[in-house]
Amino acid sequence: MIKNIIFLLLVCKPIFVFGQTKSILVNGVNRKYIIYTPKDYSVDKSYPVVFNFHGGGMTPAEQMLYTGMNRTADRHGFIVVYPKGVNEDWNVGYGMSYKDGTDDIGFVDSLLSHIEKEHNIIKNKVFATGLSRGGFFCHRIASELPHRFSAIASIGANLPDSVAYHHKPENPISVLMVNGKADQIVKYDGKKGGYFSALDTYSFWKTNLFTIEKIKPLYTDRKTENGKSITILETKNTDRILTLITIEDGGHTWPGADDFNIGLPIGPTSKELDINEYMWNFFNQK
Repeated sequence: MIKNIIFLLLVCKPIFVFGQTKSILVNGVNRKYIIYTPKDYSVDKSYPVVFNFHGGGMTPAEQMLYTGMNRTADRHGFIVVYPKGVNEDWNVGYGMSYKDGTDDIGFVDSLLSHIEKEHNIIKNKVFATGLSRGGFFCHRIASELPHRFSAIASIGANLPDSVAYHHKPENPISVLMVNGKADQIVKYDGKKGGYFSALDTYSFWKTNLFTIEKIKPLYTDRKTENGKSITILETKNTDRILTLITIEDGGHTWPGADDFNIGLPIGPTSKELDINEYMWNFFNQK
């Protein structure tokens, strides 16, 4: 479904900037990825890194073009990595065995180590984001690689049941979630046997990220120019932040992206929220 959007994007929009396609061998499997360094990149400087995971059926190049994150990287000076899932999928235990399926956690861990050898990386500024299936996988990263990543941002993706089941609380990190109530592909209210609701996802991470019961959530409700509502539910302390952004009429889309989705049942794209800028500010608070 998302792939159709990217096809239209490629046809209708000029290509602006590409990264380099590379590969590494992990457990005998050749795994590909795209890496983009900002326009003012220098080998003498250290950089934050954002891993950007594609949705199911998408490619890293399509994720790169659709999200437009290279432009954000140029503005703020960070490296972007677009890993490729086996068969354009990620193992989140939903439709694949959590323990016996593709070792995507091992792949990401190895890929990060590889990038750290090739570039000067700020080790406490390594982040992950993703759309749909890639967003589901970000929750698994928060659960299993909190010692390697400082924060995640999931777009159109709640917490998979399997991640919650296997989760072992340790070294909690910051979590940003963006969900649209008009999303008909990943339902805001969750799916039995698949994934939590958006609010239950928020509650899960709040329980696992914060141990001080006196912390109270902050709640913001603002009307957009078209009268629609964007609400922000947030809990934070000095170490980490948990944020849920709910877009009342948001679909299964990347807020702020071009909406080449006419005739596709993925819902509207919010123009009131530039998620790339919001996300970077969220990440950069660490």
